[in-house]
Amino acid sequence: MEITIYHNPNCGTSRNVLAAIRAAGHEPRVVEYLKTPFARDELRLLIERMNITVRDLVRSKENLFRELGLDDGDVGDAELLDAMVENPSLINRPIVTTQRAAKLCRPSEIVQILLTQDVPSS
Repeated sequence: MEITIYHNPNCGTSRNVLAAIRAAGHEPRVVEYLKTPFARDELRLLIERMNITVRDLVRSKENLFRELGLDDGDVGDAELLDAMVENPSLINRPIVTTQRAAKLCRPSEIVQILLTQDVPSS
C-alpha cells in the first residue's frame, strides 16, 4: 500500500499517526510540509480529495491566523488557501493519503480508517 503522510515532526498527533502507520507494517512517504510547502493547486486538490472545506484545514488557533485577520467572517476560501500556501504552519496536520482516500488524521485514530480501507479483501 502506498501511503503519504504530510507531517510535522514537532506535532504530537503527527508523530502518533506516523507511528501507527509504521506499527501497521507500512513505511510511508514522509513529506515535511513545513520544509517542502504545498503548491496552491496541490493543496486545493488535496482539500477536495479529503472532501473538507478550506476552513476545515486551517489551524485557527495559531496566533498567525488572527494576526493576518483570517478570523474575519468575510475571509473567503481563496484568501485562506493563499495564506496556508504562504504560511504552511497554518495547515492542520497530519494529512495522510493512500490510493483510495485522503484524510486529515486529527484525532490520530482516524488513520485506522485509511489503513483498513486499503486492506485487500480475500
